[in-house]
Amino acid sequence: MSFKKDTPLANAVFWAARKGNVALLQLLLNSGRVDADCRDKCGTTALMVASYGGHGESVRELVMQGADINYQRETGSTALFLASQQGHDDIVKLLFEFGASTEFRTKDGGTALTAACQHGHANVAETLLKNGANVHDRLNDGATPLFLAAQGGHVTVMRQLLASGAKVNQPREDATAPLWMAAQMGHSDAVRVLLLRGADRDAYRENGSTALHAAVVGGSLRSVQLLLGANADPALADENNELPADLAKSQRILRVLHPKVLNVTADDNRCSCLGVCLH
Repeated sequence: MSFKKDTPLANAVFWAARKGNVALLQLLLNSGRVDADCRDKCGTTALMVASYGGHGESVRELVMQGADINYQRETGSTALFLASQQGHDDIVKLLFEFGASTEFRTKDGGTALTAACQHGHANVAETLLKNGANVHDRLNDGATPLFLAAQGGHVTVMRQLLASGAKVNQPREDATAPLWMAAQMGHSDAVRVLLLRGADRDAYRENGSTALHAAVVGGSLRSVQLLLGANADPALADENNELPADLAKSQRILRVLHPKVLNVTADDNRCSCLGVCLH
């Protein structure tokens, strides 16, 4: 019985799994000459290939033929991780039916939940959370599912995580908060969600730059306006003693940061958020 991919039969199993050809898969596995857990030199199994490709019938056939559902390849990835990464919610649900676990981690600390959140797969994230995934999972660098979702601007996923108890201000190991990252990437909708959920408006990273610095550098006028509307402090300097206004390359952003714009007089009917309200 072959456990390696470098045999003709094992190669055929991988081809069938990749293409979702369940009839050929059954024929090969029923021959008794190749194992359902045949794998390549990196530890990738046919089940992982089928899960990555979203081929439900092939996944079911491999599991019924005895494939190890929680087997980890050299990187630590499992079939569940790969299905979650690709957004195959039907495969994720199927794997859970056969006992897949959310606890396995990749070498960089990734889990099925961090993979789904990083790529914005809201349906998968919901399924994972309902099946015991830990909303407080962290990569080796400290990034949480919320941080990864904020980095990608995946607002629906962010709301799911926050509703499940994610900590809105949980930073990465370098002290970078989700709000800082969302601001730097220019994801103004993500900035708004985080501010509404109580994120520290002056969230910073280890070099002392605040979320307002990040929004200015990222060139997101709306993020700058949202932060100012939440009373972020434009007078906070980073470790180079630079204010947000010192980093502005856009005249529109510079005008928003100018003290004369910020100091709204008592006779002015404009709100201090400069037209971009949080509520």
